[in-house]
Amino acid sequence: MYIANEKRYEKMKYNRCGMSGLMLPAVSLGLWHNFGDTGVYSNMEEMCFTAFDNGITHFDLANNYGPKYGSAESNFGKLMKEHFMPYRDEMIISTKAGYDMWPGPYGNWGSRKYLIASLDQSLKRMGLDYVDIFYHHRMDPDTPLEETMGALAQIVTSGKALYVGLSNYDGETLEKASAILTKLNVPFVINQNRYSILDRTIEKNGLKQAAGKLGKGIICFSPLAQGLLSGKYLNGIPEDSRMRTDGRFLKESQLTDENMTRIRKLADIAENRGQTLPELALAWLLRQDVITSVLIGASRPSQIIANIKALENTGFTEDELREIDELSL
Repeated sequence: MYIANEKRYEKMKYNRCGMSGLMLPAVSLGLWHNFGDTGVYSNMEEMCFTAFDNGITHFDLANNYGPKYGSAESNFGKLMKEHFMPYRDEMIISTKAGYDMWPGPYGNWGSRKYLIASLDQSLKRMGLDYVDIFYHHRMDPDTPLEETMGALAQIVTSGKALYVGLSNYDGETLEKASAILTKLNVPFVINQNRYSILDRTIEKNGLKQAAGKLGKGIICFSPLAQGLLSGKYLNGIPEDSRMRTDGRFLKESQLTDENMTRIRKLADIAENRGQTLPELALAWLLRQDVITSVLIGASRPSQIIANIKALENTGFTEDELREIDELSL
């Protein structure tokens, strides 16, 4: 039976989630990769032990994380049952629905039918009575926003989630959704979006500005640009890298000469700051007040420890910030 490190909270910084009472660790663990049926269970155990022992209290999932769909939640449910249930009240567990999950017209997008059924399935797979945060995973162009937000309201009222979040929304739709949720007295506290030095979409589509104005938190996924900012591709493509073994999300075609020039210059900035490239990438996000947390992925425990080290230096000079902006895509 796992016994947590008594000094775990001394190793992490915690940030308030927008204007809510909820605090999240500055670094959270995402279970998108390496927790599905293709992963090694003993490695999943060690990664979660390492995360929690170092103050990472937030574990982020979605209904279709795997592969196969649902398997990350099932494996996490086994981890909870075997090790973490005594610590449930010290953990923030989130899941989502909005992407393809099961065949037919009721297993995708944002209908009340899909969201409520999906969360019921997620809770069964994880062996939980509730999740701390439940997200609608993406905007739905066809389902009325009032229906989707109404489903989130019902989920909170039923006690199956404590807070709700929105993922992959833009600023305009976020503001409309937030207004509906406010009228329904739903504790909407956070947005989950892709954001990194190399992907500034939320700066361009109004999401970052809207979240700041409305007092909502932001948690960033892919903070290392799916591995481009991990440092592992500076000298070629390792045979054991995700690009070689998976290839679904990061492709060799992205390693253009132009991109590699940018990445090497960013690595030089990091070295001058006494940081690794991934430490720089995470610190650049965490320096921003509107950013509540960054979601890291990991394939081994040592990567979690290395990423937490970014918290040691999140200050930047104006010259550094200007140079980083010039290298952004």
